[in-house]
This record gives sequence, C-alpha cells and structure tokens, in this order.
Amino acid sequence: MDSVILTAFYAFAAAAVMAAVGVISVKNPVHAALLLVLTFFSIACTWIIAGAEFLGVSLILVYVGAVMVLFLFVVMMLDVDTTPMREGFVRYLPVGLVVAVVMLVEILALIGVRARMAGFGPNTVEASGIGNTKWLAETLYTKFLLPFELAAVILTVAVIAAVMLTLRRRTGNKHQNPSEQSAVRAQDRIRMVKMEAVKPQPIAQDNPEAP
Repeated sequence: MDSVILTAFYAFAAAAVMAAVGVISVKNPVHAALLLVLTFFSIACTWIIAGAEFLGVSLILVYVGAVMVLFLFVVMMLDVDTTPMREGFVRYLPVGLVVAVVMLVEILALIGVRARMAGFGPNTVEASGIGNTKWLAETLYTKFLLPFELAAVILTVAVIAAVMLTLRRRTGNKHQNPSEQSAVRAQDRIRMVKMEAVKPQPIAQDNPEAP
C-alpha cells in the first residue's frame, strides 16, 4: 500500500476524531454544528479512500444537509435566542473559516490521493462481479443486519427524545389538552345568577342659603 494513501487516511481519521471531540466539548451550538459537518465530511473522505465512493458521497449529501435541518429544529424546540447569533455573526466567522479551509484541504488531498491510488486493500466489489451499490446493500442487510437494526433503534430513541423535549413544561408555556376540551359542558362554564334590581338612592344636594 502506498505510504501517501495511508498517511492521508490517518490524517482524515484524525481530523474526524478531533472534530467529533469538539462537537461534544464546545458550548456554542453554532460551533458544534460546524464541527459536526467537518466530522461527517472527514469520515466521508476516509470512505472514499477505502473505495466506498457511493457511501462517502451519500454521507456528504444526506448527513451534512440533515445536520443543518437538525440544528434548525433544535433552535426552534429549545427556544434558543437567535438574535445574538445574528448580531454576533463576526464572532462565528473565524470558526466557519477554519472549517471551510480544513474541508478545502481535505478535498484537494482527496483528489491527489485518488489520482495515484491503486486500491486500499483487495477490491471486494470487483471480485464479486456486481456494482458498488448492490454490493453495499447485500452486505449491509445480510452480514451487518444486527448492527443496522441497533442503529435504527438508537435513531428511533433519539427521535422520541426530541419529541419529548417539545413537551417539557416551562414557565409561561401554554398548552392544550384535547380530552379535557372535549369533556367540557356548558353548565360547567356558565353560571346563571339572578340578582334583584336595586334602585340607587338619590344623592342629597345641599340648598345654598338665600341672600
């Protein structure tokens, strides 16, 4: 195996690990989202080097776009004040530039490595005589069926947890209970009160003294 290819693989893997550590360590949600994009992109580069081009491109197209949508959902559900974020755009510019530069370097390195690589180990796709996508699907749903199902369960739990975050009670939060609204009766809401008419007494006025 070419030493350049191996070095590039380790460099992409190290970038993915460092970005993943940054995702769970930074406190700013904008920085965490940018680092998560860098993590996905670095992992996709390692997959492309390993010969799984379809998987790497799918990771970039699906997950890098999905994490932005997820970030928007988190901002909306957790009531994160976005006004300071918009006002402090310059504060997040350095982190965004660093992520963009690292991704550009990875793209250039990936192009150079792919141009000279002879293969990252034995090519099981060519040996099987089928396409990359078909080989990936057969391997995923046969050999790795149990890990695939475990990942599906974990994602389902994450979706349920996201929904539960929207149902948490906060001060000043108003919500509706459809079952209670359907059980309401008119006599429980309106009370007829009969009151006797009371005629007010006239106000006595003092007569001014005659001159």
